[in-house]
Amino acid sequence: MTQTRTVETLLEQLTLEEQVSLLSGADFWRTVAVERLNIPQLKVSDGPAGVRGGGPLVGGKKTAAFPVGIALGSTWNVELLREIGQHLAREAKDKGAAVLLAPTMNLFRSTLNGRNFESYSEDPFLTGKLGVAYVQGLQERGVAATVKHFVGNESEYQRNTISSDIPERALRELYLVPFEMTVKEGKTLAVMSAYNKLNGIFASENKRLLTDILRTEWGFNGLVMSDWFGSHSAGESVRAGLDLEMPGPARARASLLEEAQNDEATREAVKTAARNVLNLLVRTGVLDSPLDVRDENERDEEYADTRELIRRAGAESIVLLKNEGDLLPFPAGAKVAVIGPNGAKGQVMGGGSAQMNAHRQVSPLEGLQAALAEEQVTYHIGCYNDKFLPIFAGGFNIEYRALGGEEVLAREHRPLGEIMWFELPAGIPRAFQATLTTTLNITEAGTYELSLASAGLTRLHVNGEAVVNNWEDFRQGDTYFGFGSDEVRGEIHLTEGEHQVLIEYRTADVPHGFGMSAVRFGFRKPLPETSVQEAAQLASEADYAVVCIGTNGEWETEGVDRWGLELPGRQDELVREVAKANPNTIVVLQTGGPVLMPWLADVPAVLQAWFPGQEAGFAITDVLLGQAEPGGRLPQTFPARLEDDPTHPETPDLQYPGENGHVEYQEGLFIGYRHVDRHSLTPLFPFGHGLSYTTFEIGSVQVSTEEVQPGETVNVTVEVRNTGQRRGQTVLQLYVHDVETSLERPEKELKAFQKVTLDAGESQTVTLPIDMRSFAYFDDTRDAWVADAGEFHLLIGQSSANLTVQLSVTLASEWVQSVRNA
Repeated sequence: MTQTRTVETLLEQLTLEEQVSLLSGADFWRTVAVERLNIPQLKVSDGPAGVRGGGPLVGGKKTAAFPVGIALGSTWNVELLREIGQHLAREAKDKGAAVLLAPTMNLFRSTLNGRNFESYSEDPFLTGKLGVAYVQGLQERGVAATVKHFVGNESEYQRNTISSDIPERALRELYLVPFEMTVKEGKTLAVMSAYNKLNGIFASENKRLLTDILRTEWGFNGLVMSDWFGSHSAGESVRAGLDLEMPGPARARASLLEEAQNDEATREAVKTAARNVLNLLVRTGVLDSPLDVRDENERDEEYADTRELIRRAGAESIVLLKNEGDLLPFPAGAKVAVIGPNGAKGQVMGGGSAQMNAHRQVSPLEGLQAALAEEQVTYHIGCYNDKFLPIFAGGFNIEYRALGGEEVLAREHRPLGEIMWFELPAGIPRAFQATLTTTLNITEAGTYELSLASAGLTRLHVNGEAVVNNWEDFRQGDTYFGFGSDEVRGEIHLTEGEHQVLIEYRTADVPHGFGMSAVRFGFRKPLPETSVQEAAQLASEADYAVVCIGTNGEWETEGVDRWGLELPGRQDELVREVAKANPNTIVVLQTGGPVLMPWLADVPAVLQAWFPGQEAGFAITDVLLGQAEPGGRLPQTFPARLEDDPTHPETPDLQYPGENGHVEYQEGLFIGYRHVDRHSLTPLFPFGHGLSYTTFEIGSVQVSTEEVQPGETVNVTVEVRNTGQRRGQTVLQLYVHDVETSLERPEKELKAFQKVTLDAGESQTVTLPIDMRSFAYFDDTRDAWVADAGEFHLLIGQSSANLTVQLSVTLASEWVQSVRNA
């Protein structure tokens, strides 16, 4: 940036109207340019598991799809997250974006949060460390991170209006910690405010949150933007510390210029916010070297290193939950039956704003076929697990009209059976009607299911016959971020040949969310009742049965919470029947969070594979065949039953999902493994759990001092040895237990960890540092972090339930760090 083109110089040259213009987006993904002063647009893009660019949520330009957040959380690998951030920066620049809306720093308070798959962990320390690495990797390659959603967005129920009522200690010790770490350690350049209220005040206009804590206490000097359509005021939000309203054009801030003209405090706040926008342009290099914000490159083949990274990260995220008799890995010469609804589908991502048009979606079937001879691999779907009917594979020819009009204003072809109209053809108003036509080519006569889900009113006709009516009886449901209808289904008998489909659409007269318009056409032929038995029979003819079950991005999605913990459809039945037919049954489970496993005792091996990105089938195959280690360790407790979740009493109430506009975090500090310890529960699988294809032994452990002085850092050195026959990975985990606390605290808290990769017989000494905050709790009566004098236990092992080493240290005197004048 030249001497004559400093931020302060530009700020003085900007008129008040121009300053105000910088504080709301120009469109969905770009900020406003000020051509008079050569201030360019800044483009942002959704993450966190890829870079979609400026395209729609479905379709659009292809891009690399990385493992989702919970998968990356299960790697416990800080350096891997940094490497992924570096690659995402390259992807962002290819899409003309200098800001990525990622990473997601919210915690797993509840197993039923629909967006858990985007986050890393139930533990704030693990979440923070991984987030810091992601931010650093992204930003060292010139793309700004935007940590989100600040703060208290731990469920999707009424997220746009609900107040997350969080006790101060829980807020400080759990929910703020990952954000604090990404600000102080990661130096994130941007923060996104949450949709929800925090203790009665919208996060996007919460001065205590955005100014007092974020800027004054933590020293943040970057940009704060709203979540999309998540701002609710003009001058008030700017004075509270919200710099940028997204998307544009200005909506909540339509009156901001008038307010600023009439109020000095608002004018000063506008100037400060404009400074933050300009600083972000400078820090991303965009001010002097603008990116082509229209650039939507689809680079794939030339980025072989990214494909390799996604495959490697996907394998390292897979958690080996069970491996009786060392069934895995199985030999390459085996005959394998791939069974289940996720077998021939690449379930690579969750739903909502995190989804993208991946370069490819490799299924487990494709992965195994590529690794083995094709004749060694057979397949049967067994059952369905879709929440909705599959999207029609063809596209639509569309004619647009004004509401009530006859004249066709525009025509276009859309290649997919689902459309979200974020952008309309030129001249088409936001309120419109359309007819969508397509052809069904039926090769087998029979009964078929058809469905519509829409943000707007829809009717479906086949050959002139009405099949689905989502018009007169339109009801808002769970689709399209909670602003579309539920899916409405119909059935029709179709003969072989071509059949004409007509869908009528019009924007609804009732509010249906952010002006969103969308339609989804589902279509399929039902499976026969005997399909599960047919799958089991096929499995009986193979050496190994790989049952690929779980969920998909319809179940695990933004805008609606998870359905429960039971697997949908006939999947539990399918596992049981296959296990009866073949004793070498391996379950590959792909979900965005915990599920119940009533068949666990019936199968010898279970892999938790999450949604591991576009190379999913290759990563899963690598682990099944032992070409890669199952490197994952659970970042979330898997409860034995829903009632063991800390936020789920027998009936829904104020604690979850909330009542009368409030959700109370009544469990306080006790989520995840903290809740397990407090109530002496036995989870299905504990936090930090994961098996290896080899074995590890913890050797000598030493602490740098047994008498700790206030302000001192304690270093714990741990020797670990690979006692098995092959190379493998483990995670050393260190938890702190306060023996003599003056306030109630969790039984133990994760405060250090290290991923270790060792060859057979190799040993390594690892250093785990423990600082004062690791010993401290937050005293809300003193507004301070406090570590009591006295004894602490340091618990070391390979999961929260497998802590084989205990050391004792003593803090010589009380340590206090006030936040009042931080």
